[in-house]
Amino acid sequence: MNRPLLSVNNLSVAFNRHQKVVDRISFAINPGETFALVGESGSGKSMTALSVLRLLPDNASIEAEAITLNGDNLLEHSELELCRVRGRRIGLIFQDPMSSLNPVMTIGSQIAEVIESHFSLPKAAVQARVLELLQQVEIPHPAQRVNDYPHQLSGGQRQRVMIAIALAGKPDLLIADEPTTSLDVTIQAQILTLLKGIQQQTGMALWLISHDLALVSTLADRVAVMQRGRIVETGALPDFFHQPKHPYTQKLLQALPSMQSCLTHQAQEAPPLLKVEDFRCYYPIRKGLFKRVVDHVRAVDGVSFTIPRGKTLALVGESGCGKTTLGKALLNLIPGGFGQVSLDGVDLGQLTGEALRQKRADMQIVFQDPFSSMNPRMLVGDIVAEGLRALHPGIGSDARKEKVRHLLEQVGLPADSALRYPHEFSGGQRQRICIARALAVNPKLIVCDEPTSALDVSVQAQIIELLKMLQRESQVSYLFITHDLAVVAEIADEVAVMYRGKIVEHGEVKQVLIEPRHDYTRKLLAAAPVLAAG
Repeated sequence: MNRPLLSVNNLSVAFNRHQKVVDRISFAINPGETFALVGESGSGKSMTALSVLRLLPDNASIEAEAITLNGDNLLEHSELELCRVRGRRIGLIFQDPMSSLNPVMTIGSQIAEVIESHFSLPKAAVQARVLELLQQVEIPHPAQRVNDYPHQLSGGQRQRVMIAIALAGKPDLLIADEPTTSLDVTIQAQILTLLKGIQQQTGMALWLISHDLALVSTLADRVAVMQRGRIVETGALPDFFHQPKHPYTQKLLQALPSMQSCLTHQAQEAPPLLKVEDFRCYYPIRKGLFKRVVDHVRAVDGVSFTIPRGKTLALVGESGCGKTTLGKALLNLIPGGFGQVSLDGVDLGQLTGEALRQKRADMQIVFQDPFSSMNPRMLVGDIVAEGLRALHPGIGSDARKEKVRHLLEQVGLPADSALRYPHEFSGGQRQRICIARALAVNPKLIVCDEPTSALDVSVQAQIIELLKMLQRESQVSYLFITHDLAVVAEIADEVAVMYRGKIVEHGEVKQVLIEPRHDYTRKLLAAAPVLAAG
């Protein structure tokens, strides 16, 4: 039998010598294999991957019999020797692209940095390789985008840049930590095809960390299930989906959202809470010495819709189509938006000063990237209470603390989370904190920008049920921005499909997902991942 490419034996990771987050796990990854590690947020999946490359914080300690790469024990390497492994022999795609990319370097410079650190190539060859990688990961017009900065790209495009950086060193093993979390289904399918193609060409092994079981079913050869720091089940892909042995594995599979939900999900008439008419968001394109405006990017181009009170409109479409721009512009969080927006019959365009500030209590947002939307130097309790202090200053300190405790427990976090900082939580836990913050001021409308994209399926199911419960109890409305069509089927009453700044199809969930009329909608549905184990 050929020896494994990566072998991990009895790995444990603890913080401050006592808080164990990974507990005596062992597994192996074979050359050219796709190995998937799945489990709930906070189970230790990402921590396991970071341990292999010794990228843990100073207060973390690692114990293991061995961590070997092609028979070479990485635990015996110095920091300098590990630098030759990171990015070259093992590539790593981080879960959160915005906090991983350098905001003051162009994307081309960041890709070139990896190439130059591991290969002796002339400058022209480096630049050619950069463009080749951008083209591989489907960045449009790579020659024009190579000098862009991360903030100039959509969330999905930033994730693709992270994949390009990870591939730049031509690694033997690629660790992909939620590599398609922020991608729409069409781009997700392209990235999966890309990764499969690279494996076939190079023999590269792929270690996939994901909560998306449909994605795992299309890509993985073997699956390991992690719960509370331990691997509770490992098996070949068909066994995992058709003969799960551990109760937790069975629970994960039962929590999967299903497109079939829309067969029984019917929209009902209700008076509109939000009314949007001919809304646009244009950004100037400036060229020349004097930076004259020569054209405009029509990020949102004449969009109209309504959301009834107590109902959910899902907004779907590919990365860069204008979904997030629309959501933020409606709340006046970014400039450039114009058109008529009415909430509860009040024209928001006519409000200024204190009147507009008070109306903000009725409109909240859950951002796509939970970590960058929270102040890392604030305690979680203060973050959740921020809106209460600003918009309801009359609430006393004790009542505010009790409200925060209740909100944290509602979103599945212990009350003592209020005394911790954002970096102490997993990606999924941070997203729940952001949801608690949005709920704090009892809004009438919440713009949810991929609120479940960072969550494993069991927690995703809990959050969807929480949002539905809150809607039943308080009649809150949601503008739900997502690329996950199965989640749309679970939560939405109506669906609007967005393409290049315009809404190309809008209707009830059943009509759009079962009987789509527009070619682009059919393309999205055809690209949506489904369980493929068989």
